[in-house]
Amino acid sequence: MYILNNILNDVPTPWGIFFQDSATPNMEGMIELHNNVIFYLCIILGFVSYMLYNILTTYNHSVLPYKYLYHGQFIEIVWTTFPAIILLIIAFPSFILLYICDEVIAPAMTIKAIGLQWYWKYEYSDFIDDKGETIEFESYMIPEDLLEEGQLRQLDVDSPIVCPVDTHIRFIVTAADVIHDFAIPSLGIKIDAVPGRLNQTSALIQREGVYYGQCSELCGVMHSSMPIKIEAVSLGEFLAWIDEQ
Repeated sequence: MYILNNILNDVPTPWGIFFQDSATPNMEGMIELHNNVIFYLCIILGFVSYMLYNILTTYNHSVLPYKYLYHGQFIEIVWTTFPAIILLIIAFPSFILLYICDEVIAPAMTIKAIGLQWYWKYEYSDFIDDKGETIEFESYMIPEDLLEEGQLRQLDVDSPIVCPVDTHIRFIVTAADVIHDFAIPSLGIKIDAVPGRLNQTSALIQREGVYYGQCSELCGVMHSSMPIKIEAVSLGEFLAWIDEQ
C-alpha cells in the first residue's frame, strides 16, 4: 500500500508544487478547472507581455508617432469586453463546480469529525458496537520516535478513518474548542471545524488507498500535530473492520 500511494502521488512530496492525484470526482473537477484557468492566464500573460514589449520599443523619448492620439473608441471597447468575456468563461464552470461540491447526494453513511487541541475524534453514527453505543474513537499523531518503517512523519496516526470505496460518504465537521480545518487534498475536501456549528461535505472515493490530510487552520502551538489519515478499502473489508470495533 505504501508503494502504491507513492506511485499514485497520494502523499505530500518534498518541494511539491502540483496537485496530488485525485480520488474523487470533486477533486477531478477542481484539477480540470485549474488547468482551464491556467490556459487563459497564459494567453493573458502572453498578450500583456507583447503589449509591454511593443510599448517599450515603440514609445521612447525621441519617437512619439501617436503623440496626437487622445481617444480610441474601438480599443476601449475591446479592453472592456474582452476581459469581461474571459471572466464569464472562468466564472461559469467555477460556480457549477462550487455548487456540486456543496451538494450532499443521498449519503450511504455519515462520519462526524470533531477537532480538538490537538487531535481528532471520529464518530460513525450509522453503526453501533456490541454495547449498543455509536462507534467512536480518537486519533492522535504517532510521535516521530515511535514511527515504524514506511510510516510518514507528522502524517501517520494511531487510529485512521476507514471508509468503503464507491460509497457516498457525508462528513460532518465541527470543533470542541477552537477553529480547526478538516482537509484531505486527494479527496478535494477542505472544510472548517467551528465550535457550535456543524459543517458538512461529501465524498465518493473511487479507488482504494491511503489518503493524508492535516488541520489547515492555525489552532495553537501543536497545530502541526493534527494529521488526518483515511484508509479507503473495499466494502467487505470495511464491514469486517466495523465488526471488530
